[in-house]
Amino acid sequence: MTGERMKLEAMAVMLPDLAGHPNRAPFTGVLTLVDEPSTKPPSGARGHRVILTRGAALEALPSLLGMAVDYTPSWDGHDARRKCGIITQADVEGTRLRVAGYLYSKDFPEVERQMQQCASGAMGMSWELADAHVEDMRAEVWTLTRATFTGAAILLRDKAAYRDTSFALGAARCRTFAARSANPEPAAAARTHRNFRDGAGAAFRMNEKGKDTTWNHKRATCGQAGIRTR
Repeated sequence: MTGERMKLEAMAVMLPDLAGHPNRAPFTGVLTLVDEPSTKPPSGARGHRVILTRGAALEALPSLLGMAVDYTPSWDGHDARRKCGIITQADVEGTRLRVAGYLYSKDFPEVERQMQQCASGAMGMSWELADAHVEDMRAEVWTLTRATFTGAAILLRDKAAYRDTSFALGAARCRTFAARSANPEPAAAARTHRNFRDGAGAAFRMNEKGKDTTWNHKRATCGQAGIRTR
């Protein structure tokens, strides 16, 4: 395969390898698509579908690392107080923004149980943003040119604004990239690397249920918002 689909930009946080850790269940997911409109309008977007540009996604990759994944018992939205895992890797490969990390499987056995019991491909993801800049708020489809990731949710794929997202538990531990480079980096710099190929991704977080998102903008062609895709 050649062309755009082979382009890769990635970052990762180094964690120590601990075989059989009882509270670490590795996951991968597709968090969202870049340069493509959402399948349906995210909540809080005033009925507009949205596009996250590739440039905005790449610029925001560092903000994904260390952010939590959350869930609701009904698997249809976000609950920032149910932080059941952590994102340690993120990449943009072609049009997919992929993530990987760990579930706190001992603390949240119901999440791991859902993943094991649901049909293959049934689960997806929805991302959470702050300071999202809209290129033109008068446009039919809103284009986001800048944003900061504040987390993500695990939910049923058909509840997400982007239907081509995914979430699955992994069979092996996520890589930590320890000693991957021929030229060792200082300990602080070694926390991020751009050699990541495994992962997965998905969606776009707006507001908590029952609340409206206020989109503020300084001029007619620019806006800012906190967003969730579901």
